Parts: sequence; structure tokens; C-alpha cells
Amino acid sequence: MLALTDFSSRLIAWQRIHGRHDLPWQNTSDAYRIWLSEIMLQQTQVSTVIPYYARFLERFPTVRALADAPIDDVMALWAGLGYYSRARNLHKCAQVVAYEHGGVFPRTVEALAELPGIGRSTGAAVASFAFGARATILDGNVKRVLARVFGVEGFSGEKKVENAMWTLAESLLPDAAHPDDVTAYTQGLMDLGATLCVRGKPDCARCPFASDCVAKVEGRQRELPTARPKKTVPTRKTWMLVLKDGDSILLEKRPPTGIWGGLWSLPEAADETALAAVAHSFGGDDQLQRLAPMSHTFTHFKLDIEPRLGEARGVPRELNDGETVWAPLSRIDSYGVPAPVRKLLDALTGSLI
Repeated sequence: MLALTDFSSRLIAWQRIHGRHDLPWQNTSDAYRIWLSEIMLQQTQVSTVIPYYARFLERFPTVRALADAPIDDVMALWAGLGYYSRARNLHKCAQVVAYEHGGVFPRTVEALAELPGIGRSTGAAVASFAFGARATILDGNVKRVLARVFGVEGFSGEKKVENAMWTLAESLLPDAAHPDDVTAYTQGLMDLGATLCVRGKPDCARCPFASDCVAKVEGRQRELPTARPKKTVPTRKTWMLVLKDGDSILLEKRPPTGIWGGLWSLPEAADETALAAVAHSFGGDDQLQRLAPMSHTFTHFKLDIEPRLGEARGVPRELNDGETVWAPLSRIDSYGVPAPVRKLLDALTGSLI
């Protein structure tokens, strides 16, 4: 493995000239804003996060405002961003900070990592950007940079490989005497992985480590980092009911855990007969109209969706169990609806209203 004794100084110098300096969550030491951005950026690109970040801050300008908000409001704003456990943990974390820490985020990585949804790497990012802590991060971008520059072999999801990367990352940290250097270094790792050392075609010509990078020198940019071992992705199938009552659609709240946990979605069944029974229980027609099938791919499986359209007759307008609701299509934005369901409803909106 290559030893770069000046890795941090070269990275800091590059970041200060070529790094990103105008992202909405930069140029602040507000731990709330930094934490919010870091949670949103977990497994999500900056361009996707920016509009969500702005809407969240407008609706929840402080950690206490977020803590006091109904979870349905949080899920509605998060809808479409994916990985919905992040939103549930975001709400839980805000409540812990607001009511167990007096509205003030802990300053140490260890204390931050204990909060819901944070963990070691995100805790280090918050501690570094908000408090100038000397702490290393290890997100996907950083793993890719380290694997290529230092020639780290093996899939980073394996514990042995990940532990080796943590050790390497910690050994590269700049001196703690200059907190601004630590912040620039941490941001530089993120920037390098997001702008130059990208997955597909890394821009090696502009990289500050091009002459020393193992992947570049050996022509192994496509091999490093080592890809996740391939596994067959299973396919599941579900039938979804689009039940119309006037200009409203029947929605059910998903269980708090599992896919789309806590969101509002269309009623589901394991087959068409069972779906017809669900429709009938809400006064729906016996005959359901077949709609175009669709698919959605999750991390670990693919979901094939068979949607069916029906019309309810004589159904009470109010449902008081808290688990089902007649949602006006004109107000669907106020409900946290999964992206595939929203796509389906958007495609049908013209014919349903």
C-alpha cells in the first residue's frame, strides 16, 4: 500500500482552491443545519438533496420545531427522497436532542454516534464541521478515494476491509492544532470523491494524487474499489388498489418498519382476488380496471406492482381509525407517499379528477 506522508496537506490545498464552497449547508457552524444535510446526504446525491434541504429548513427552522412536528408532516416532506428509515430516525433524533440535550447537539463523535440515525461516520462529519473536531469520516465517497489512491483490495462492506479503511483514514488526519485544516480536509475528501474520483469515469487528470494513485498508475480505476459480490436480486409481486371516491383516493398508512415505513400508500394484497375483497370492504365495485404494471427496485429486491382501479360508492367520507384516509388528489402533497405510488397517481390524475 502506498504511503503518502503529505496526503492531508495536498488534499487541503486542493480543496481550498478547487473544492465546493457554496453548498447551502456550508459556511455555517450550526450543528442542526449540518446534521440535517448529513442525514439527507446518506446515499443520496447533492443535487437531489438541495431542494429537500431548503423545504425542511423552511418548515422546520430549528431542531425543536422538527421535534415538535407530527411524524406525518416529516414523512410528507421526505417523500421521494428514499431510504425512509432516515426520516423516522431524523424525527427521533430531533426529539432526543430537543428534550434530553436541551436543544444542543453533543460535541463529541462518540456522543453524536449514539443518537438515532447518526453512527460513526456521520457523527464525525457533524463534529468536524460544527465543532472543528479532529475526526475522520468514511462514507461511500471516502471509501472510493482511499481504495483507489492507496490500492485497498476487497469489498468495503466486509468488516475486515472496512476496519482497515477506518485505520487508514484515521492515520491520514491532519494535525489538530489547526481546526480549519481539519474542516477543509474532511470537506476535501467528500469533494474529491463527489467531483473527480467518481464511480464511472474518474477525472484523473485533475486529481491532486494522480501521480501516486495506485488505481491510476496501474490502470485499475474500474477495478477499485472492489465491487460488491454479485447476488441474484429476488423479485416480489404485489397488487395495489387505486380506489376512487369522488376526487379522493383511499390511502393506508404503512407499518412503521419495513419498506416505505410510516408513509401513506395504496392498499395492497397478495393477489387480484384478495385485492377485490379489499375494494369490496370499502364499498368498491366488484370489477376492477387493470392498469399498466410497473416495477420499483430497492437495494435488496425488485418489486413488481400490478395496480387496479376501482370506484367506491356510498362510502363515508371520514375514516377515523388513523390508518386509512380518503386523500384528495389536489392535496396529495400533504401526505407522505412513496415515489412509485406518487408516479402512478400523477399519471392517473387527469383521468381521476
